[in-house]
Amino acid sequence: MARIIVTTDTRGSDEQGILLDEGVCAAHMSDEHSASQLLERLGWAVTDAERAPAMAARRHRRQHPGDRQVVVAAPAIR
Repeated sequence: MARIIVTTDTRGSDEQGILLDEGVCAAHMSDEHSASQLLERLGWAVTDAERAPAMAARRHRRQHPGDRQVVVAAPAIR
């Protein structure tokens, strides 16, 4: 069975989250309803991954108010 995995890519940070880890097969694409549900879940995960660096930066600023140097990386889709 194939897998779709969406993770955040926060280089320079210990934070990495798996936002979607789902086994998929041809049956998931066999009808419009199943396919649209899979694409909807994938879309949510990609959107969350795009937001993750900004959320990590805000969390860092709250935890370290005097430190203004924050490294933020773009999300990666694997």
